[in-house]
Amino acid sequence: MSGRKSVKKQPLKQPNKQAKETAEEDKAFGQKQKEEQKKLEELKAKASRKGPLATAGTKKSSKK
Repeated sequence: MSGRKSVKKQPLKQPNKQAKETAEEDKAFGQKQKEEQKKLEELKAKASRKGPLATAGTKKSSKK
């Protein structure tokens, strides 16, 4: 006889249900990021048509 004691085999661990919830949250977050990026691109396109917002003119140096 061997010196090992028989050990009851443990069942395989089931995947957590939290993984599904986080996947759904990640999808929602990704969708939100895409929408924000689209808005930013549209604003950039609008701004590039109009030119710079504030033009201060030439800067004069005052040397004495």
